Amino acid sequence: MSREPQTLPPGEPAEPSLPGRLPEHLRAELIAFRRDLHMHPELGHQEFRTTAAIKARLEKAGLRPRVLAGGTGLICDIGTWDGKRPMLALRADIDALPIPDAKVGVPYRSTVPDRAHACGHDVHTTTVLGTGLVLADLHRQGLLPRPVRLLFQPAEEVLPGGAAEAIESGVLDGVGRMIAVHCDPRVDAGKIGLRPGPITSACDRLEVTLTGPGGHTARPHLTTDLVTAAARVAVDVPALLNRRVDTRSGLSVTWGRISSGHACNVIPMTAELSGTIRCLDINAWHDAPDLVHGAIDEVAALHGAKTEISYIRGVPPVVNDPAITELLRDAMAARRGARSVEDTEQSLGGEDFSWYLEHVPGAMARLGVRTPGDPVKRDLHRGDFDVDESAITVGVELFTAAALLDGRRPGAAPERRP
Repeated sequence: MSREPQTLPPGEPAEPSLPGRLPEHLRAELIAFRRDLHMHPELGHQEFRTTAAIKARLEKAGLRPRVLAGGTGLICDIGTWDGKRPMLALRADIDALPIPDAKVGVPYRSTVPDRAHACGHDVHTTTVLGTGLVLADLHRQGLLPRPVRLLFQPAEEVLPGGAAEAIESGVLDGVGRMIAVHCDPRVDAGKIGLRPGPITSACDRLEVTLTGPGGHTARPHLTTDLVTAAARVAVDVPALLNRRVDTRSGLSVTWGRISSGHACNVIPMTAELSGTIRCLDINAWHDAPDLVHGAIDEVAALHGAKTEISYIRGVPPVVNDPAITELLRDAMAARRGARSVEDTEQSLGGEDFSWYLEHVPGAMARLGVRTPGDPVKRDLHRGDFDVDESAITVGVELFTAAALLDGRRPGAAPERRP
């Protein structure tokens, strides 16, 4: 839903009386916390240090976090759920990526070889932690309208994502709505991007092994030339699918790895390809496994190669609930003015936040992390990815305002200390 432009510039709140501003001393602490996480990245289901750090800080604030069954990730309620008024949940993902940190000249560069927070999960985590600390203080003052759940989820980067396991463990019990942010290096710090409806795509993983008799490169006619077969699969399968699927569905097969052979004069007996399948349309996503299998088998058969295909289901698209998207818009406008919100497009990126939205309505905002005027492009999933740390304050104040405004909806009675 679009809105008429308003005259309030970014930084000038539409509702200056709304409580929950981030104190200056806490801003510095949160930046230090984010940098500590950035220096010690942990992969999915291995986030023991990260979980312990979050837990310790919440306990210091007088809260009672509960570690999830697998030993990583946790939830923490602020206020007491009365069994009637559903809670608003704030979700952060806490895992890192298996890539080296390529940044130079920063004191918080990763200390772990081939591990980096190159997707901004350290910022997401710090933002939800900071929000929890602010909301806990508001609750002590009797200013929190209804209880809020903090969810620090492990293994977002591990298909099909840690969200499914978190849901099975009961993290949605008592939850009626959920919100999240994701760092966006294309959006300036101080702003967020919003879109009602689909904002990400479905994402699956594909592993293909081709086999056949190898031999000498002097006699390729006596072999199955698997290098050529793998090359044709890599090129022809995406093109073939483009002619078998409605282009509006956005079905895309992109290869990230191709491997075969060890010597220049030996035709190998195996070749491997791996990549991702992304899709904007939920119906095409349901049909994708059969379509992809058929296309690979067809191309490989032309070259006499046998196939072994592993199609790993990932995540459906994140579909933002229009009303909750509007809540985020109102919250950001209350903090920094209407012009701090910009419309954003649906991307081909995948996010396991989508699994929660199969059960409860919710919305994800794109959190601007680009320093205004910075000409350097730092895309996600690159070793040189970094953020403007002022985005942490923006995220905390967005979430805090959303929790306060959500609690003012009809039927929401104030949540106060017993």
